[in-house]
Amino acid sequence: MNNTIKTQVVVIGGGPAGYSAAFRCSDLGMKTIIVENYSNLGGVCLNVGCIPSKTLLHIAKIMEENKNFFKKGVFNKDIEINIEKIILWKQNVINKLVNGLNFLAHTRKIDIINGKGLFETENSLIVQKNNNDNYKILFDNAIIATGSTNIKLPFIPYNDDRIWDSTDALLLKNIPKKMLILGSGVIGLEMATIYQSFGSQVDIVDITQQILPEIDEDIVNFYKKCVKNKFNLLLGTKVLSIDNSQDLLQVHMTNDNNNSVYSKYYNIIIVAIGRKPNSSYISQKLPQISIDNNNFIIVNNQMRTNISNIYAIGDVTGYPMLAHKGIHEGHLAAEVIAGKNHYFVPKVIPSIAYTNPEISWVGITEKNAIKNDIKYKVSSFFWNALGRAIATNEQKGLTKLIIEKNSNRIIGGGVIGYNSGELLGEISLAIEMGCDAEDIALTIHAHPTFYESIGIAAEICIGSVTDIINNNRN
Repeated sequence: MNNTIKTQVVVIGGGPAGYSAAFRCSDLGMKTIIVENYSNLGGVCLNVGCIPSKTLLHIAKIMEENKNFFKKGVFNKDIEINIEKIILWKQNVINKLVNGLNFLAHTRKIDIINGKGLFETENSLIVQKNNNDNYKILFDNAIIATGSTNIKLPFIPYNDDRIWDSTDALLLKNIPKKMLILGSGVIGLEMATIYQSFGSQVDIVDITQQILPEIDEDIVNFYKKCVKNKFNLLLGTKVLSIDNSQDLLQVHMTNDNNNSVYSKYYNIIIVAIGRKPNSSYISQKLPQISIDNNNFIIVNNQMRTNISNIYAIGDVTGYPMLAHKGIHEGHLAAEVIAGKNHYFVPKVIPSIAYTNPEISWVGITEKNAIKNDIKYKVSSFFWNALGRAIATNEQKGLTKLIIEKNSNRIIGGGVIGYNSGELLGEISLAIEMGCDAEDIALTIHAHPTFYESIGIAAEICIGSVTDIINNNRN
C-alpha cells in the first residue's frame, strides 16, 4: 500500500473523548493522528447530540419563560418561532465549535484522516476511505474512541421517514401535531421538552414504571408534578407493534401484560431507548480485544485493553455514556502513553438531564445508600423560599444533599430546577475533597443566587438555618 504513514499514537474517533486524547498526546510531545469516519470532528456530541440539543433546549426554555410572563400579563405578545432561523442558529453554533476544533488540531500539527479505521495487527490500522484511497497507519499506540450509536428495536419500520431517532429529531424536519417518544431516559425527556415547547402534543411511553430509574423517587416525583400538564407519561406500557400503512402511525400498546391492547395515532415517533457501543469491528484481523457481554471494551483503570499498546476511552468502554467522562479518560490515556503513572479513579461523575426543569445528580443517591447499607441522612431545601428563584419566577426547584450519618460528610446530591447542572460543581468538589455539611454551611454563599440553596441545605443539616422555620436548632 503506497499511502503508509507512521505515527506514535493513532486515535480512532474524533468525538470529545477522541479529540481530547489526541490534543493531550500532542501537548505531551507525541506525533498523533486522528482517524474520523465523518467529515467533522466533534462526534455525535457536537454534531448531532449534546450541542445541538442544548441549543434547541435553550430556545425552548426562552419560549417557556415568555409564555409564562405572557400568561401573567407582564408581556403583551406571545412569542412566534421561525423554524428556519432556529435551524440556522443551531448550525452556526455547531460550525463555530467545529471550526474551533479544526484550529486546535491544526495548531497542534495533528493529521486528521477521514475514513473507517480497522485494525490489521497490534501495530497497524487500515483506514477505509469513501474514495477507496485507503491508508495504512503504523503506530506505537492506539486509542479507541469510537463512541456509541442508537439502539434499534426489531419491530419498528425504520425505513419510514416518520420514524425518527434523536439525530433526526434535532434536524427539526417538522413540528408534528402529535408525537410519541419511545423511552423516558434523558434523551427522550429532552426531546419531549423541545417539541412540547415548539407546539407538539407529546406522549412518552416506557415499559418501566419510573422515568430516570437511577434518580431518587422524590426528585422524579417532583419533576413529574412540574410536567404533568406538558406531556403525557405512559409508564408501565409496552409497544407491541406499529402500523405505518396509514396517514397516521398506528401504535398498538398494552399496559396490563397483553390482557388488553389499545391503539393511539401519531404523526411522528421518536425512538430514544438508549445507545450501544461501536465496538463490533475492532477485532478484525487482530487478536481478540476483550469485550464484555454488553459489547463494551474492557479496560483497566489506566484505560488499557488486554493488548498493552491499545487503549479505549469514552462510550465504547461502558456507562455512564457521558462526554465529560470520555474527555477525562482521553487525557489519562494520553498521559499513561507518555509514561505518567496516572489512574482513572474519580469519586463521582455528574449527570444532567437538560429538561425543564433541569435535573442533575452526582455521587451516592438514597437508592445507592440503601443498597450498599450506608448510614445516611438527607437535607433538602425547596426553592419556594429562595430569593433568586422567586425573583426570576423559578420557584419550582429543590436542592438535596446526601450526607453520611457518622461523619457528616457530603456523599451525594441532587438538584432539580433552573440551570441545576451549574450547581453540581460545588457538590462534586465537596465530595471529592471530603467536605462535611459544616464546611458547606460555613462557606459564605452569594445572595441572591441559586447556588445559595446548597449552603441553606447544609445549614438545615447542622441546625443553623434561618431562611425557613428551624426545627433542628443547634
